[in-house]
Amino acid sequence: KERQSSGIFLCVDVRDVAYGHIQAFEIPSANGRYCLVETVTYYSEMQKILHKLYPTLNLPEKYTDEKLVVPPYQVSKERAKSLGIDFVPLEVSLKDTVESLKEKKFLSF
Repeated sequence: KERQSSGIFLCVDVRDVAYGHIQAFEIPSANGRYCLVETVTYYSEMQKILHKLYPTLNLPEKYTDEKLVVPPYQVSKERAKSLGIDFVPLEVSLKDTVESLKEKKFLSF
């Protein structure tokens, strides 16, 4: 099988986005734009986390860490922290997402 290089993803839990919107509305000093990004990672890293949490989950193996030409970068969290956001870690967000999908019967394994 041919595998392609992993892409870069900016990740944030939807609960953090919702909270950020509410805080931006309610805090009078909040103005301008806010980048709500918990982490920047490769798709292959998300696969590794999911495999660790759910070893029986059948994930496609079409991505590889080989030939990663773009190093991951950082997005400042300072402005987001001014809204009081304490980001949900990626591993927790992925676990909660899978559990929600299982509960709603979109996933079964």
